[in-house]
Amino acid sequence: MTTGSDKTVTFTLSPTGEPVAAPALQPFDLFPTRIWQARSPSLRNRLDEWVAEVLRMRAASPKPAGRTNRGGWNSEDMAILERPMFASLRDVVHAGCASALCEMGVPAIRFELQSWVNLHDRGGFNFLHVHEGCLLSGSFYLKVPPGSGPFVFRDPRPGVVHGYVKGAVPNGYSDIRLAPEAGLLVLFPCWMEHYVEPHESDDPRIVIAFNAVTANVGGLP
Repeated sequence: MTTGSDKTVTFTLSPTGEPVAAPALQPFDLFPTRIWQARSPSLRNRLDEWVAEVLRMRAASPKPAGRTNRGGWNSEDMAILERPMFASLRDVVHAGCASALCEMGVPAIRFELQSWVNLHDRGGFNFLHVHEGCLLSGSFYLKVPPGSGPFVFRDPRPGVVHGYVKGAVPNGYSDIRLAPEAGLLVLFPCWMEHYVEPHESDDPRIVIAFNAVTANVGGLP
């Protein structure tokens, strides 16, 4: 490799063993997929009371709703953030979604929030799924004890799994494992396949999951 005043020239060996100067490659990253994370210190002092409220909700209605959750409990109620106790969290989630949607090019769209509880006992998990037909999806973590199963994003490019290159490198195949923490807000595209690996603690893992959906304007279906 030789270095001039303006650029670096890399030499490789041809099949005949002769040195060949590599062309100057200009990279272009196509089809970017963006997620967002945020931490709100103002909410951290509410986590314990929100966890206690979720446990009361489970005790009052112990049958899980099902959906993609296995080995734990999730709420039938799909409007958890509309409860007065969660008003401050609802406001933060709504503001975060509005900011992300602005980056996505739809700053003026009116939206509402669907929200529910996902709780995992030991061995609990969520199988691979998407949140079809929504504007945006996300999670806010109330309780994440040691041994909590990571949140996993499946690589959204369907063809890449057939490639030779593996790992978090350009054009490689690699699912992304997110190790969450209490108080973390995560936003992601609704069409992005994701799942939660099995929980390995006797202390429950508790999340409020949500979708931003188009608002029901004027009461029309």
